[in-house]
Amino acid sequence: MFTIGDFARHGRVSVRMLRHYDAIGLLRPAHVDPCSGYRFYEAGQLARLNRVIALKDLGFTLDQVRSIVDDEVGADELRGMLRLRRAELEAAVAEATARLGQVAARLRAIESEGHMSTHDIVVKSLPAVRLAELSAVAASYQPTDIGPVVGSLYQELCARLEAAGVTGFGPALTYYEDAPDGDGAVRAHAGMIVPPGATAPDVDFVELPPVERAATVIHRGPMEDVVSTYQTLTAWTAAHGHRSTGYARELYLESPDDRTRWVTELQEPLAD
Repeated sequence: MFTIGDFARHGRVSVRMLRHYDAIGLLRPAHVDPCSGYRFYEAGQLARLNRVIALKDLGFTLDQVRSIVDDEVGADELRGMLRLRRAELEAAVAEATARLGQVAARLRAIESEGHMSTHDIVVKSLPAVRLAELSAVAASYQPTDIGPVVGSLYQELCARLEAAGVTGFGPALTYYEDAPDGDGAVRAHAGMIVPPGATAPDVDFVELPPVERAATVIHRGPMEDVVSTYQTLTAWTAAHGHRSTGYARELYLESPDDRTRWVTELQEPLAD
């Protein structure tokens, strides 16, 4: 048998933790000396300790841990539970990471206020284009809602065009409109500029009419950081007495695997 100190060392936990687990009935010593009150543990109890620590580290409460280990859950079932819990925690981490990314993007937007040159904004006409497109509704116009929707649309669109033997398509162009349901939802149209006569099953082909005047600006970097560029374009449009006709288009001029090297032209159609 092991003293509480030895058992703590072998289990890589603290003596204080073992005393607490004893007090709440989660892991009782195998023997307690009636005279000295010293606690003694058996090697076989390390298996229960390992289960307790693994479950606790995965976010289960001690009451939940007791229920699980007291039911003598088998190793395979426990492994499945731990994998499920790990997946839940990984999803939570991914969500938190995305949220931190958006916070960082907003901070960069704040830091760049008044520093981005409006001389980079060009008013020009936009030619008519023929698009092969897919569309879907995003919950809002926030980058965290838009990005995953647009990304999956382009992945599916390119796969369908390639399967149909359509070549020479691109660059990509995304445009937006309010979703019929309202409440801030946005329908994103992910399109590829295609040559005349191109066809493919399960793909929509549309003709975007020419735009007489649009305020345009080049955004360099990932689309997660587009907020400051968009707002510079918005401020310029308002300062020069123009009125936007709706959402700006996004023409992806260069989109390599390294998203920090993306080059995107934001196109704001003007009403006057």
